[in-house]
Order: sequence, then structure tokens, then C-alpha cells
Amino acid sequence: MNNTRRDFIKTTALAAGAISLGINSNAKPANFNEYPYTLPQLPYAYNALEPHIDEKTMMIHHDKHHQAYVDKLNAGLEKFPDYQQKGLQNLFSQIIMLPADLKMVIRNHGGGHWNHSFFWNQLSPTTSQPSEKLASAINSTFGSIDKLKEEMNKTAMTIFGSGWVWLIETAMKELKIVTTPNQYNPLMGDAADKGAPLIAIDVWEHAYYLKYQNKRADYLEAIWNVINWNKVSDSHF
Repeated sequence: MNNTRRDFIKTTALAAGAISLGINSNAKPANFNEYPYTLPQLPYAYNALEPHIDEKTMMIHHDKHHQAYVDKLNAGLEKFPDYQQKGLQNLFSQIIMLPADLKMVIRNHGGGHWNHSFFWNQLSPTTSQPSEKLASAINSTFGSIDKLKEEMNKTAMTIFGSGWVWLIETAMKELKIVTTPNQYNPLMGDAADKGAPLIAIDVWEHAYYLKYQNKRADYLEAIWNVINWNKVSDSHF
């Protein structure tokens, strides 16, 4: 068998395997540097994360809630042409200096777009494990992977109303669990705890209410079954 045919068979088999797992290998990551912003495709099927996250929740969360953040972000930036091509993460870092009206657009809708894009990308229907480097850092900071999960879940339960719980890497290369209200995130220049996100868990009710109702703790326990540790490891410096 020649190499061309062998490569074709291998590629076809990998693609078929991805489809059977509900993975969308053609999904492109969100572009945070090009206005107008667009809704990124999910990197898996709507039902791929079941039974942990149900299909209907994924459809509404992605197609309705996330799309609304993208639409309102674009509408808000329409009034500020000088800021349209600066890139979302640059606007986050400079948020203190932005005009008041634009600041709210970036904080609420820019944050909503970035946070959700990051969130989708760190979930997966396939089982994975942290890299050796990341596992070592987690064990050193928290004691074990299970202790990290326990601490993040406990912290998420303290959030009043809506927000996010994050595992971040600080400028000092330390791992830290932090929370942000609403759609704020640790990349924003005025964040109480700044750092590079490694894990983000959405604690808004729309992320879990259809399946878990008011049982936030059950949702938090379940979501660890679909964390994509390969992506988390890639984010760790």
C-alpha cells in the first residue's frame, strides 16, 4: 500500500472517529481581532456532552445567549469606529481608559463573547488528563486534581447571582482560583485578580437550569466529566 493511500485511510478513519464522538473537527476558533465579531461554531455536536450537559441547554446557551452577546457587542462598537479593530483582549486590558459607554459594552458583551468562546473550547466529549507539567503545578498548589475540583466547586457555590469561577495563572506563574461577577473576566485591566485563564466555569443559571434547575452543585460536579484537559494544558505556560 502506498503512502498516499495509507494517509487517506488514516485521515478518513480519524474523521469517522471524530464524527462518532460528536466532534466538529472543522470548527474554527473565535477571532477576537476582527470586527464585526461572529459566533464561533461549537467544536462538537449539541448533544455531544450528554448526559452531563443536555442538548437543549447547549442549543439555547450557544445559539441564543452567546449570539446575543456577539450582536450587542457589534452594535455597541458601531458607535466607536476608532476602537473596532483594536482587538477584544486589548480592549480588556485598557478597559479603565475606555469611554464610559464603550466600557460597559466591552465589560458585559465583549466579556460575554470571550468568556463563552473560551468555555466552549475547553469542553469535550472525550476523556483526557492534564499534562504532566500542569498536573505537577496543580498538585503543588492544591494537593491533587480532586482537591482543585473541590475548591473550584466550593468557590463557585459562593457566587451570589451570576458569574464565573476561574482557574488562572498569575503573572508570578502561580495557579489561583478566582471569581468574576456577570461577564467580567481576569483579563480585564481592573480585575481584582488578573491572570491567564486556564479553566472557566459558567455559573449563570442559563448554563444549567433546564437540566439541574436550582441544583448548582450537581451541575458543578457534572461539568468536570467534560473538561478538555488537553486544552487546559495547552493554556498553561
